[in-house]
Amino acid sequence: MTIDKQLRDSISLGLSELYDIQSNSEDLTLQPTRKEFQGTHTFVTFPVAKKAGKNPQVIAEELGNYLTKNDPLTASFQVVKGFLNLSLHDNLWLEKLADIAGEPDWGQTPANQSMAVVEISSPNTNKPLHLGHLRNNFLGFSVCNILEAAGYTVKKVCIVNDRGIHICKSMVAYEKFGNGDTPEKLKVKGDHFVGDYYVKFNQEFKQQVREIVASGADQKEAEKNAPILKDAQQMLKNWEAHDPPTLELWQLMNQWVYDGFEITYKIIGANFDQIYYESDTYLLGKDIVNEGLEKGVFYKKEDQSVWVDLSQEGLDEKLILRGDGTSVYITQDLGTADLRYQDFQFDRLVYVVGNEQDYHFNVLFKILKKLGRAYADGMYHLSYGMVDLPSGKMKSREGTVVDADQIIEEMVRTAEVHTRELGKIEGLDQEEAQKLYQTLGLGALKYFLTKVDPRKRILFNPEESISFQGDTGPFIQYTHARISAILRKARTLALPFDFDAAAISELHPTERSVIYLLNEYPNRIAIAASEFAPSVIAQYVYELAKDYNRFYADVSIFNEQDTNKQQFRVVLSAQTARIIKDSMRLLGIDVPERM
Repeated sequence: MTIDKQLRDSISLGLSELYDIQSNSEDLTLQPTRKEFQGTHTFVTFPVAKKAGKNPQVIAEELGNYLTKNDPLTASFQVVKGFLNLSLHDNLWLEKLADIAGEPDWGQTPANQSMAVVEISSPNTNKPLHLGHLRNNFLGFSVCNILEAAGYTVKKVCIVNDRGIHICKSMVAYEKFGNGDTPEKLKVKGDHFVGDYYVKFNQEFKQQVREIVASGADQKEAEKNAPILKDAQQMLKNWEAHDPPTLELWQLMNQWVYDGFEITYKIIGANFDQIYYESDTYLLGKDIVNEGLEKGVFYKKEDQSVWVDLSQEGLDEKLILRGDGTSVYITQDLGTADLRYQDFQFDRLVYVVGNEQDYHFNVLFKILKKLGRAYADGMYHLSYGMVDLPSGKMKSREGTVVDADQIIEEMVRTAEVHTRELGKIEGLDQEEAQKLYQTLGLGALKYFLTKVDPRKRILFNPEESISFQGDTGPFIQYTHARISAILRKARTLALPFDFDAAAISELHPTERSVIYLLNEYPNRIAIAASEFAPSVIAQYVYELAKDYNRFYADVSIFNEQDTNKQQFRVVLSAQTARIIKDSMRLLGIDVPERM
């Protein structure tokens, strides 16, 4: 039984005996005690004040006295305006540390029968991955790690947007301006090579529009009749008609992009169990349209277009199929959802997609429920905000997007500068130093993009993210390296990684605080999994690193005269390093052993 469960049971019994309030202990909530107050667990008495007919402050005092007399865990209490802060016996924390040290999979839930499918990345084959894709990938893969730690079997999937007018724009520009160049010939990554032609298309389009406007046409008419746009529209028709030369060019340019993606994915540690392609799935869903018409969920208008009425669900009418029989995005997504269920029989399907698609997924989930899909209740949109830079908003068409490769290179360079300035590469050879820069640069980037609530928009500042102080990846990585150095010294001194809990009479407050956080690890994983929120783990590991550094500053390890206490502090350090490393692993971040 966990400490939280034991405390809730004792509180439930106390409420029953003191005030005749019957409560399920599972419904009672304990909060972490704020740092400025004594204790580790806080029970808020306001919710039970009305039932007890007493002032919350009085309830807290009476319940605190009850627990110190009747609960074997509670050593003392402090009341702050109806908040009951509980301090537990030190021997409990010492035993808990020993338990954690003896449990190699501390925090992990054994695999159960639950299956989760997580859709990540969803790139277009007309441009390289950009900073927004990095946030998508880092959030998505972290969620996969967290769900696995919570007992799920996880399948990572990606849908590649490899067809449509935007793809044809790059193809037309390459035909007109490529002059037979290739990525190999120019020594350019394939995704960058193709992306340059997407930018070139839009530059040419704007120039043609200006020329048409100058001849007397209005802006909208000029945009509609620009020759290069008409060429792209014709190329899309050729593609849909399976024109062999068009398909050959499409396959060639897409492969260039895939080769480029593969390099970036390898650097950031991304991999997929299943990749879907829109060129294979864009016609899916038409059978579902017929099913919806038969069930009366959908209806036709006079132009033969198919719609669904979601007004009772608080939305509006939504187009499902155009009057000419062509699909819209929702048609395809209905079909893809069915396909994924056929492939994986999932319990949860998580879409990691930007918040500009909030309405789309709200509609999708409601339609699937109206169609009676049993899996619909397990679908979730992990909606995340845009990533901006100090220089402003990014735009693909204008070539102002900061692509993923560029930001990764900048982060590694910045990590090298900071690390050299702080002298943290002493004793490392060139290869070890380069690996450290890569670890710190990527760690800073991943941590910065996962530490914030996904729904919030981020202003990404590379200089801020790479700092060795404050809420950053390098601060946590350096803490792990510092502890690793302590453990190496302990091994040199032949100190056993074991201690006698009964021989320690009292803990320092910082020791108690670190053990409390180590004990919290399984709870934080459970919360992060239920909320699909890597930020919960990021906040946790930062808190753990901060508390360990307070302990390191306040308490001596190797100058301690009591050998048993010295060994205890080595064990405490070892378990902190282990949980920091595992927490960062859940975020997709490596930690160095030495700096």
